[in-house]
Amino acid sequence: MVGGMEDHLQLTPSPGTKMCYLIKRRDGVSREELIAHWFANHMPGVIASQATQAKDGGLHARRYEATLYDPKRSGASSWDGMAQLWFDQPPPELAEPHGTTPKDSFQERAEPYTPWATREFVIIDGATRLAVSPLTLNDPYPVTRSGFFKVTFLIGLKSGTDHDEFYRHWLSIHVSNAASVMNAVGGFRYVVSQSLDPQSAPYAGMAELYFKNELGWAQYRDAITADGTEQWVDAGSTVMLRAGTEMVGID
Repeated sequence: MVGGMEDHLQLTPSPGTKMCYLIKRRDGVSREELIAHWFANHMPGVIASQATQAKDGGLHARRYEATLYDPKRSGASSWDGMAQLWFDQPPPELAEPHGTTPKDSFQERAEPYTPWATREFVIIDGATRLAVSPLTLNDPYPVTRSGFFKVTFLIGLKSGTDHDEFYRHWLSIHVSNAASVMNAVGGFRYVVSQSLDPQSAPYAGMAELYFKNELGWAQYRDAITADGTEQWVDAGSTVMLRAGTEMVGID
């Protein structure tokens, strides 16, 4: 490990599987329209379906969150958002992507999307800064939260990369390097997710870094140093996304 931080990092994966769903709007749909239907007409249905599954003893999500990416800072042609659902085990494979035949007004406006199964490692747990208060004047969920600056890296790898070798380096070297800088600049949450099936996944993995504000991110960029990760990562296929708002459906 680097920097003597191995006693402070959680390198044990979170229980179960984190399923990620990258969302992009269809042509002719505004980001605002997509989000309105996501929050009002899609999230309540997901919440209700997971509650029914739980009641019936079926596989169900224990948590449900979605990040809304800033198009002005992430690129207008990039992803509009990502939903994340935590299950005890991966759900069954789909016969076709979600929304191929739309079931609600959100899916009418989003391109069909597929689940991405990952193994999550919470390196720095600042969950208390992301606390959620259920609504009192409307249905308790879904709710929104903000007051942070989040940077998400969707990691693309160079052709021929040994995924196991990269994953070992990521957890044994890079996360300690990144976490030490996060702590130094006031970053409060750092999460790494590695693809369970990197050969078929859209990305090899994902890193999510939370700061109090954009200044923290700028300080992080100035302070972070190379640690060898660059020998595997393909800058051309890696995507960096910024966000300041999340929606929470199941907490």
